[in-house]
Amino acid sequence: MNLFADLLAGSSTKASTTKAASATTSTGPRIQKGRRGVEIKSAREIQVMRQASRIVATVLREIMEMAAPGMTTADLDRHAEERIRAMGATPSFKGYHGFPASICASINDQVVHGIPSAKQVIKAGDLVKIDTGAYFEGYHGDSCVSICVGECSEDATRLSRVAQESLMRGLARIKAGNTLLDIAGAVQDHVEAHGYSVVEDFTGHGVGRNLHEEPSVFNFRTNDLPNVKLRAGMTLAVEPILNAGSKECRTLRDRWTVVTVDGSLSAQWEHTIVVSSDGCEILTDRDF
Repeated sequence: MNLFADLLAGSSTKASTTKAASATTSTGPRIQKGRRGVEIKSAREIQVMRQASRIVATVLREIMEMAAPGMTTADLDRHAEERIRAMGATPSFKGYHGFPASICASINDQVVHGIPSAKQVIKAGDLVKIDTGAYFEGYHGDSCVSICVGECSEDATRLSRVAQESLMRGLARIKAGNTLLDIAGAVQDHVEAHGYSVVEDFTGHGVGRNLHEEPSVFNFRTNDLPNVKLRAGMTLAVEPILNAGSKECRTLRDRWTVVTVDGSLSAQWEHTIVVSSDGCEILTDRDF
């Protein structure tokens, strides 16, 4: 929530042109500060987001298959950037508020925003979270997976499974007329029923022309954030983040990598979706 709320607060009034929305800088997609409020996407916009999200899903599926002991997180980042660009898109994350890579690669007790490095060698048993986005024709897709590399412990495997299940429980509560609290309650109940904690420092978010848009899609019951009623055409990135121990986190000196305060494992799964009258469509579905 910290980072996302700060980004959303930096927005000003209504945006101007489609040309501005699709522009990119030398380091990545331009951050559009002219749009504000919850946006309802048109059929055309949703179709473009399907394409952006399919690129993300393709890259994550490939990374899930290739991640292995001995590889570095820089290897995975290089593959992601090459593939995103080869499919006609731009990495959403690279250059975004200064982030230096195309993926976030967070291992074991690293919660989010891990910076890929040639020095970070993946080992058998690691729980690796890979989050990435693609910016295609003016719109973003965003998704995250947790990968149990090689023979993982039962604790790591179970945490990742429950995190993925909690995402799907939340998505099952999405339809026009329901609210963000319906999603949050379904996620929180499933997580806590298995003895884990929901990270409250970071939430999901709206997504579209901007990587982070309103509303904040929280994964826990709260009265501190707007309980927005869902409407058909809303596009959201839903992303439960679970810790095996305390929900509390801290940020390392690199000012990006977030870790659990108690050294416990963390897992995350995320999909970009579009709300419909009777449910939702998972735009970043990897099963195609």
